[in-house]
Amino acid sequence: MYSYKKNLLPKNTVELIVDIPKQEIKSAYQKAFLSLQKELTLPGFRKGSVPKELAEKNIKKEKVYEKLIADLIPKIYEEIIKKENLTPLSLPKIELLKAKEEEDWQIKITLAQKPTVDLKNLKQIVQKVKAEQKKEDIWVPGKTQKEKENQEVKNQKLLNLILNALLKEISCEISDLLIEEELNHRLASLLDDIKKIGLTVDAYLKSKNLTVEQLKEQYRREIEETYKLEFILLAIADKENITVEKQDLEKIFVNLSSEERKKVEENSYFYASILRKQKTLDFLINL
Repeated sequence: MYSYKKNLLPKNTVELIVDIPKQEIKSAYQKAFLSLQKELTLPGFRKGSVPKELAEKNIKKEKVYEKLIADLIPKIYEEIIKKENLTPLSLPKIELLKAKEEEDWQIKITLAQKPTVDLKNLKQIVQKVKAEQKKEDIWVPGKTQKEKENQEVKNQKLLNLILNALLKEISCEISDLLIEEELNHRLASLLDDIKKIGLTVDAYLKSKNLTVEQLKEQYRREIEETYKLEFILLAIADKENITVEKQDLEKIFVNLSSEERKKVEENSYFYASILRKQKTLDFLINL
């Protein structure tokens, strides 16, 4: 039976070092081989009826090990996260540290955990921002009504100041694993966009007066701030028991045709999450 060691890394990252004895690898290899043998077809033999001797000659070891890894490692991973009560935020990063024939294997699994958010100073942070904003909004004689901001614009300005203050003041560490995953996604998407408009990467970067490393750093900063803000808002919603009720969703559905309503209702979780976020932002404005 495999054994493992759990290491807690910085920024809510967990590392699992898993040792798998060679006997377990051998057993998993046989299962993988049998599975591939059942799918094998050769001239003169029906699917699944190829003798073992012929199957061994026609199924490459690489294919068996690929099947072994695809079956065994996810199974081990699921068992460990269930036992350790872990809540991964994305797919794990898996590395084979040792994987030689007739030897014990060792794998490293790295995963990003949901960050903890400390909200103990939330009210003070928001009220400080509001107090500073009030000083700026004091009416000055001679200022016309037209020159004063309307309430909606003022609220948006205040909300932006509050969110910036929360990002600065509240501790919420995002796993580098999560940031790198999103960074790779953004870079791949950017590369596709650049190709579509007929530019090279060098030409695009030159037009933006950026190096590759500067672009990556800019993206990393944006990604980290986006994730941090999302988790802060989620933590606030949880702490304050902010929920979305059926009647809240009905306000979205009320003017839709039956066909449109059906499509929206299929994605009700998505719309509920947006409404919950908006309720949380309203809570901050009124705190």
